[in-house]
Amino acid sequence: MSRLTDLIRQAKEKDPALGQDLEAEFAALSSRRQFGLNFERHQPEAVELPGRMPRKGDKVRVLPPRGSTIAGDQRLWNVAGIASVDGMDLARLQITDDNGAVLESADQPVDDVIVVAEFRDPIYPGLVSTGRVERGGGKPHHAVINAENFHALQTLQFTHRGKVDAIYIDPPYNTGAKDWKYNNDYVDGEDIYRHSKWLAFMERRLKVARELLNPDDSVLIVTIDEKEIHRLGLLLEQTFPEASVQMVSAVIAPQGSSRGVAFKRSEEYIFFALFGAASVTPLRLGPEWGGSNPTKTVRGAIHWASLKRTGTGATRADRPGMYYPIFVSENGAGFHSVGHPLGSHEAREDIPVPPGCVAVWPIRRDGSEGRWQVGPDSLEELFSVGHARLGKANGENTAIAYLKSGERKKILSGEYIVTGRRSDGSVITDHEENSDFGAEHRPTTVWNVGSHSAGHHGSNLLRVLLPGRKFPFPKSLYAVEDALRFFIKNKPNAVVLDFFAGSGTTAHAVMRLNKQDDGQRQCISVTNNEVSADEQGRLRRTGLRPGDSEWEVHGICDYITKPRIEAAITGRTSSGDPIKGDYKFTDQFSMAEGLDENVEFFTLTYESPWRVARGRAFDAVAPLLWMRAGSEGQRIDEIPAAGWDMVDVYGVIADLDQTGPFLEAVTCSERVRMVFVVTDDDRAFQSVCAVLPERVEPVRLYESYLRNFEIKGRD
Repeated sequence: MSRLTDLIRQAKEKDPALGQDLEAEFAALSSRRQFGLNFERHQPEAVELPGRMPRKGDKVRVLPPRGSTIAGDQRLWNVAGIASVDGMDLARLQITDDNGAVLESADQPVDDVIVVAEFRDPIYPGLVSTGRVERGGGKPHHAVINAENFHALQTLQFTHRGKVDAIYIDPPYNTGAKDWKYNNDYVDGEDIYRHSKWLAFMERRLKVARELLNPDDSVLIVTIDEKEIHRLGLLLEQTFPEASVQMVSAVIAPQGSSRGVAFKRSEEYIFFALFGAASVTPLRLGPEWGGSNPTKTVRGAIHWASLKRTGTGATRADRPGMYYPIFVSENGAGFHSVGHPLGSHEAREDIPVPPGCVAVWPIRRDGSEGRWQVGPDSLEELFSVGHARLGKANGENTAIAYLKSGERKKILSGEYIVTGRRSDGSVITDHEENSDFGAEHRPTTVWNVGSHSAGHHGSNLLRVLLPGRKFPFPKSLYAVEDALRFFIKNKPNAVVLDFFAGSGTTAHAVMRLNKQDDGQRQCISVTNNEVSADEQGRLRRTGLRPGDSEWEVHGICDYITKPRIEAAITGRTSSGDPIKGDYKFTDQFSMAEGLDENVEFFTLTYESPWRVARGRAFDAVAPLLWMRAGSEGQRIDEIPAAGWDMVDVYGVIADLDQTGPFLEAVTCSERVRMVFVVTDDDRAFQSVCAVLPERVEPVRLYESYLRNFEIKGRD
């Protein structure tokens, strides 16, 4: 190094400019890591914003003529202004040098340019609602955001910084196929910078995502195949040195996927990065998790369903005849008898319990009275033949499971062979000899689980939900559900994020987890509305371009993600037909039943900071305030004439002369946990904060919003 330094000094003496350039390059090289992952941090990405009208100061590209399939002019032009000439709106375009001198200028119709946002530029985002589905009563809403995910992650820094419990992502695998873009160009297998572009692409997003995770207890889950597994592992280690990172191999294609003359690939890899106190929760796992039976690919193991009803119609009032006591021995080892259903005015505390027994009732997680799945006479019969069993002894909370009619038929037909009986009299079959109902454990790092088959429970499932629509390589619903369960099983109010949402499998999995334990977990799904490469060529030849409604309707978000999540909740396809088939494994029920959940769909917008500061973009900022307050209950979409408003969990005040009645309303509502104060006066803001209840978090508008986004994109 001393020799090189001396040569640079000599060069500076002869040619100062050359010497300075050499010194700068040397400094850049010497700052690189000597060990670990080294790659080119390519120029920050840029994303096209179809449908966004250009404004003075924007950067734009000129679109190719309609009907053309060529790439068109990929240069970035600056919009110097918008003018109306002969009834046509024209964008005055310029290309300038570093000193601002105009190198080239042109006028283009506004309809023939597309706004481009570079990641180095600050953004001021908003959200516009594009629909919602509500079947979950007072539950918080899931969110689906149509956006470029880097900008969506920056947006979530305002609403969810440090609040996310789990991130699950399935990023582009960088296989060489046209599965992802970098700066508006597909990255193919011949690109010599393919790997470094992918790493730069991933690193930018992971660094922003890091700020959303709860540092005290959260997990990042990333799936990948063999193309980028080693680079991803190093990237995670370098980006999250404070995390504990572990990798799992998971069989997703038991039949194997062709790899030319090489071995077939049947597995993918799942990285788990654990932060703070996060750990793998021991779970009751089915026998297929043992991995000892290679024939269990789709059917899975015999399924013992929970006797306690969940989901719709699950309360005592819904089926009074299904509310009765089950008497078991005090140590939970044996079944004694079944009591009679209670009358409408009878209380469970008044029911006598046989000596040496405890009464087990269908009490829900929130303490309310639920109901059993079958009547008392049927349950007596199930226990007598060994088709009902007791779980881990827990007194009055002892779990009870039973075999539904379909599983009982499998035993009668010989599909499952009874090999013995447990101490409570329940049957043991040949496909569950290694299982122990009630036992909890952590699996190994090799998952060979039939329900994780991507073909059977990803592609086939999507065909049922969205007949006639295709999406490449969707995840198995149950694989995503299982991966999340290890970390949010005991977090019924967890916030889950997927910023490569694709077909919406993660949101679907979170909703199923909620059904299993009456949870109120939320999922935020981010996906763009990119049209597939093949479909783009066809649409361009018909004269369509991005931003046209006929084009956008074929995008991932509008064509796949939104209708899939809507179908999962409503139980009906896009054409209104009941979904055919049943969910399987952990809980089996008809998909036509739907799920008791709420979801709202949004599109990210790019606002002007001066409009935000002057309160003229409140309608775009309003969903962000609602999300920051928990996405729960009603939303304040405009400032009312009274100068303030308050809904279920938050309030907004814009006229500080109305502070008295506003504070009185906040104090009287124990559910309000956040207020947004619109003021430029710091002392006025502090005076409001001083009299708020301690349980209420104050946020100053629009100072807090603008400060959050007055940063440059991460290079």
